[in-house]
Amino acid sequence: MGTVVPMQAPPRVLTVAGSDSGGGAGIQADLKTMLALGTHGMSVITAVTAQNSLGVQDAWPLPVEAVTRQYRSVVDDIGVEAVKTGMLATAELVETVADLLATTDAPVVVDPVGVSKHGDTLLAPEALDAMRTRLLPAATVVTPNLAEAAYLTGVHVRDETDLRRAAAAVLAHGPRWALIKGGHLPGDAVDLLTDGTEEHWLRAPRLSNRHTHGTGCTLASAIAARLAHGDGVADAVAAAKDYVTGAIAAGFPLGGGIGPVDHGHRMGRRTQEAGPP
Repeated sequence: MGTVVPMQAPPRVLTVAGSDSGGGAGIQADLKTMLALGTHGMSVITAVTAQNSLGVQDAWPLPVEAVTRQYRSVVDDIGVEAVKTGMLATAELVETVADLLATTDAPVVVDPVGVSKHGDTLLAPEALDAMRTRLLPAATVVTPNLAEAAYLTGVHVRDETDLRRAAAAVLAHGPRWALIKGGHLPGDAVDLLTDGTEEHWLRAPRLSNRHTHGTGCTLASAIAARLAHGDGVADAVAAAKDYVTGAIAAGFPLGGGIGPVDHGHRMGRRTQEAGPP
């Protein structure tokens, strides 16, 4: 008989976020992305939502003790090579997660989720201060879209030249890198990644597919997955944007509203050309 060689575990990535019952965003999108990019995804659920393609009908934040126990259970036994945070809902949960991250030696990608794609509020207004002063300083990379950059900093981006101002205002809160996502600007989908010294402009053609639910969660999780593989920040973000662009191109209709991006587009699951229904 031949020698049995134990399999090596893939890189381990932890998502700390809310659950999307519709499967397009949140914990579900994170775990699909992590699998697609060759990592072992693990989860700390911070909130449960009743959610579908039409929006978020209701949400229930979990108790601090439940979040803390999930985190310690995973990190103390299995360990992590990158962490991604998403919906944290309340000031108490933001502070709790910031305290937990301070005990963990791994890169952290913060997706400062405040409002869903459908306009539903996912972060209590009183949690903004904790987000700025406690969570952002713990971030290796923070990934706000234009609306999130505005509520974090007060800077409203109207064109590409404003992306630098928004990035500088976000960096003032202490993250190592800021990725300002300009997807809602006209023209190409352009993002700015900067640490205040280096600048990386990432462009992709704008796609006509309207089924884009979960793009923010997916991008942040893809960055975390690439960081867990050992990429530097600039390379991780570039690879993640490439993955998400493909996922948007393959997004599909689901339910009566906005369908999700296709997290499995590189896995050969769907062969037809994707696009609006």
